[in-house]
Amino acid sequence: MTAELRMVLYEDDSVQIQYIDGSRLQLSPCGSEFLFEEAPSALAHPLEQPRRIHQRTHFVISTYREQLQRALEFRNSYATCPFLSESIIHSERKKCIFIDITEVKWPNRNTDDNISMQNGTVKVSSLDGHAYLFLSKSQHDFTVHFLCKVSQQPESSVVLSEKNSQAPKDRLVEKKGNICTHGNLSRQKLENKENGLCYQIMKSTDPVGRNRVDGTGQRKELPSGMKRTCLYVWVKQCWSVATCPEEWKYPLSLALHFHDKISRRCEMDTDITHSTALTSEVSEEKGKEVSVLPRALLLSCPVPHLHRWNFCDSLLQGESDEDYSYPELLKVVWYKGITYRLTHKNVNSIEIYPGDGSIFKSNGAYFGNFFTHYYSQEGSEEKEEKMYSVNNLPPDRPGSPYSLNSLIREANRILQHCAKLRLSLSHNYRICCWKMAPGICDNIVLPMLLRESLMPNVGRFLAYSDDKVHAMFLDGTTLTLNWNFGSLTEKSQVNQGLTLGWCKLTFPDGQDQLIQIQHPGPHERYVAAVISWCRRLAETSQREKPTHPSPVLEENWSVASELEKIKEFNLLLENSGIPNQISKKKNELPTGEHKPESSEIMLEEDNNKKVSVALKKTSEILRDIDCLLSNSKK
Repeated sequence: MTAELRMVLYEDDSVQIQYIDGSRLQLSPCGSEFLFEEAPSALAHPLEQPRRIHQRTHFVISTYREQLQRALEFRNSYATCPFLSESIIHSERKKCIFIDITEVKWPNRNTDDNISMQNGTVKVSSLDGHAYLFLSKSQHDFTVHFLCKVSQQPESSVVLSEKNSQAPKDRLVEKKGNICTHGNLSRQKLENKENGLCYQIMKSTDPVGRNRVDGTGQRKELPSGMKRTCLYVWVKQCWSVATCPEEWKYPLSLALHFHDKISRRCEMDTDITHSTALTSEVSEEKGKEVSVLPRALLLSCPVPHLHRWNFCDSLLQGESDEDYSYPELLKVVWYKGITYRLTHKNVNSIEIYPGDGSIFKSNGAYFGNFFTHYYSQEGSEEKEEKMYSVNNLPPDRPGSPYSLNSLIREANRILQHCAKLRLSLSHNYRICCWKMAPGICDNIVLPMLLRESLMPNVGRFLAYSDDKVHAMFLDGTTLTLNWNFGSLTEKSQVNQGLTLGWCKLTFPDGQDQLIQIQHPGPHERYVAAVISWCRRLAETSQREKPTHPSPVLEENWSVASELEKIKEFNLLLENSGIPNQISKKKNELPTGEHKPESSEIMLEEDNNKKVSVALKKTSEILRDIDCLLSNSKK
């Protein structure tokens, strides 16, 4: 099999792999389908398209089986939900268990049971032995191993297949009664024998009978479709301590707390600031001792039309854009044995794992300009740190296992690619296929326009609810940046709301350019104008924010409620008879004649008085409606 050159996992859990021979593989976000592009032949015409094979993962042929196994292993190590096809998993990894494992219980915080430490690595085991957590020596990343049920077919497909398989059996019974009855009896004996054997195995592995008792203490019956539901696989996942998922926060806090206690006992001088902060954060979680395990995705995707197969054309794009052509944020990149892990919560940050136990982390006021190297000397438990600047990297040392310059420059290049996508107005609003399943999908809310300003002789500025600011200048240049208007403005920090140290400029000819806000260069006037507008808008929103809002102000504004208010006002205005009186007075005026000035004044005063009375009644009714709504919500 050809070795991998680059493996990329995107934010939607899709995978793209580039092999040394030029062939490529793309895996759908749910993992149920793949597309393999063979390497172009040396004798092929330059315009000839390479051969592509599109197949279901569950029915992969032997030619691409090994490549697909490695691609799924890479995906499942970092994806939110694994995809586990029974047909391509090695038999030694499968385990037959007759209970539905959906959650695990961890040891109590006050005890050190099921927690151990060896060579600086802390191991935390669940009470039932269905999950393990390993905290690395550097305390920056951890690995989890847990049992997960293999991917199943959708329930509708299972019911339909059972009905189809049952129909011919019934017809066969009518034709050959005695023979078929004998066959059914033989089959029933065989199934009973198999179930008895499985029961003995389960009993031998679980003498206490714990697996046959549910959480309430009642005995559970074996399911009818045992062969489909009892197959489990050990899944290994790697996570960063900075981006720990909810289900692993409590066991991670146990590991960090245990490492802290051992370090104090051994009087080791280590920096454990981040572990203490995370421990205090996780200790407040509800249901902290129980973790709901991730579930495998279905074998067949319910919405395969959402899969995008878009290998880029090397003739149309440059080499720098070809590696990350998929229009999605990057989550993990594996390149020549080095792993790059990214985070996109508030700012773009990246962690680099060279494979020697050390770690590089981007930091600084503008992420990507500086990298901190955390490592420990051989034979010593003391940790050391070194900071490198992207603009002033030291030369590579002879004999080093990796090039420091190429490693950090590649990380900076990945960060710039993600910054371009984050500054796009449409990149993260696409619907992912596996998130459409009930219970997984988060509510996808499209951004709303919060504020729009037309600056004289400058341009038009717009602020959206997803922290994006889009400015269109009069000369045809557009600028996009990220600004968090919810953050508090402080005088000590000039750009407090700035969540990304980059902005994107689009020139009138259509060319894009990524610019550092700290060093805009010749484009400073564009950047300064937008940042000044963002500061004024943030200060205005903070001043307008009420200190003690009334119940009416706390009520969410909606178009329907405002329309109801307008209808109530129009109804009261029509019933008051004011429009009819005005029209009647106008009709009584003869053509060409004018009323005396005193009559016009009296009519105007009478109309103003009736209008004011109607408006007063309308105001009182609307106030009563608002109070009634606020009281009903309480």
